[in-house]
Amino acid sequence: MARIPTAREFDVVIKLDAEGWYVGSVPALRRCHTQARSLDELRERILEAIELCLEVDGSVESALEFVGIQRVRLAS
Repeated sequence: MARIPTAREFDVVIKLDAEGWYVGSVPALRRCHTQARSLDELRERILEAIELCLEVDGSVESALEFVGIQRVRLAS
């Protein structure tokens, strides 16, 4: 009997760098990140990156529950 793959969910943190590139990283997967010029392209690339990270490393950091994002500012 063929094994049916189960769906897995990963949180992706997305930032916009100084040159206008979207940079996506997956906190639950060590060294799993990519970049793209558009959000649509980033989505495709991050899915590929997740698959590759799981294939190469296979391990997921301890289960992290996404809570939110805060921006803090330090006085200079």
